[in-house]
Amino acid sequence: MYPIFKNLLFQLDAETAHVVSMASLRLAEKSGLLGLLFPEPESVTPVEVMGLAFPNRIGLAAGLDKEGNTIDALGRLGFGFIEIGTITPRPQEGNPRPRLFRMIPEQAIINRMGFNNPGIEHGVENVRKSRHFSGIIGFNIGKNKDTPNEEAAADYLQCLRAAYPVADYITVNLSSPNTPGLRDLQNADSTARLLAVLKDEQAKLAQEHGHYVPLTFKVAPDLSDDHIDALAAVFLEGGLDGLVATNTTLSRQGVENNPLHREAGGLSGPPEKNLSTHVIRCFSSHLRGKIPIIGVGGISSAGDAREKLDAGAALIQLYTSFIYQGPKIVRELVNNHS
Repeated sequence: MYPIFKNLLFQLDAETAHVVSMASLRLAEKSGLLGLLFPEPESVTPVEVMGLAFPNRIGLAAGLDKEGNTIDALGRLGFGFIEIGTITPRPQEGNPRPRLFRMIPEQAIINRMGFNNPGIEHGVENVRKSRHFSGIIGFNIGKNKDTPNEEAAADYLQCLRAAYPVADYITVNLSSPNTPGLRDLQNADSTARLLAVLKDEQAKLAQEHGHYVPLTFKVAPDLSDDHIDALAAVFLEGGLDGLVATNTTLSRQGVENNPLHREAGGLSGPPEKNLSTHVIRCFSSHLRGKIPIIGVGGISSAGDAREKLDAGAALIQLYTSFIYQGPKIVRELVNNHS
């Protein structure tokens, strides 16, 4: 069924197709259709990561459900965890359209969305409205575009406080290439300062709410080995709970022959796979199992997922392959890697 639906969607521009598909998922969930089409997957053994019981190792990466309003519908498709966002303190429209591009021959995507989202209050309310998803919900947070890096901590603190009561874990996005200057926060000194501030607040919130919500950072794939070494030391010393590796890449290796390669933004899909896996492997060698890694970037098959797990990932996330392959890729990976 999905190939037919995809053929129709791909007649639309990429962002319109995204809006239509998400609305269709919500409608199918409310009508009960998704429950009929996608019964519970085969019995799998939950995996414990960051002190949380994940129903399976396969998650949805942030960026698809930017508002957190499609959690129940996406959960029906078999994901063990769903990461929503990125969500910022104040609503923002993101970058001008067009800002999302399909590279169909390469099964890849370039996006420069720019953290378009409804703001933290609306995002939290959407999560509260989810009723049926029994998996893990990650809440991906970022700073507003017009917030200078010197004041970024205040934005992250506002989002951390608001998301804490509804999130199972919270991801700090330092690595989107589509917010000017954001990746400068991945400088080891800047990261260390931000991590210290957020960990201090996390401790206060844990005491206030009576439970501990793990904190993860999401990093870029465009890091040198020396940079990875420095960040790993920061994460170990600062007590980071988990690492999401990686975001989209600025590299255009493997897509040079596609005219769309000239579009600005982050590249995702198979061309990013090896770059992401290398970053995961490098971090894993430094972290030595002390900080679990959520691996994401170019996973399009069970073999790709195995590469990420062998490189050191404890969990994996999908995005682009879900767009191109639909729900079948979720079930395939759940059945092979759970």
